[in-house]
Amino acid sequence: MTTLPLMPKATAVWLIEKTALSFEQIAAFCGMHPLEVQAIADGEVAQGIVGYDPVANHQLALEEIRRCEASPTARLKILATNNPVRRRSKGARYTPVAKRHDRPDGIAFLLRNYPQLSEQQIVKLLGTTKDTIAKVRDKQHWNTPNIKPRDPVTVGLCSQTDLNAAVADANARLEREGAEIPVPALDAGDLDFSAE
Repeated sequence: MTTLPLMPKATAVWLIEKTALSFEQIAAFCGMHPLEVQAIADGEVAQGIVGYDPVANHQLALEEIRRCEASPTARLKILATNNPVRRRSKGARYTPVAKRHDRPDGIAFLLRNYPQLSEQQIVKLLGTTKDTIAKVRDKQHWNTPNIKPRDPVTVGLCSQTDLNAAVADANARLEREGAEIPVPALDAGDLDFSAE
């Protein structure tokens, strides 16, 4: 698959005006039909389009244009981009309004079951603030009587893979520091008294 230049018609306008390339060469580079390039040159198409310089915008080298002007059968090659599309980093994410009331429950669950998680890790996992975490921890949250620790994965506040990765990072940090890794707390319903 060939990569087309940014703004192909404007690039074609610039190449027609500033170079001695053939219509076929310009059409192949811009992903257009040679007749469309000829119509641009004749002024029938793209009358209001300002030319877009592919050399100044690092899509084409001047030497490449000179090479193709010398040989009518040569084809222009677009420069490889060294600026890939930047993806949004994992971090605090948008939580729908309908699930925001579940955040304190998720915070309480993480504080109880995974005390090794830092506040910053909880902030990233649940998209909350350090202030809210402190209020839930100190039982100063406005809704403290109604907070019931619930797994943030089942509530839909984070994914299991993100939670596992955060716990693994926290455990690795504790191992580096030489501290003991806490065992997750169990609910009363998780205990099995049948063996007694």
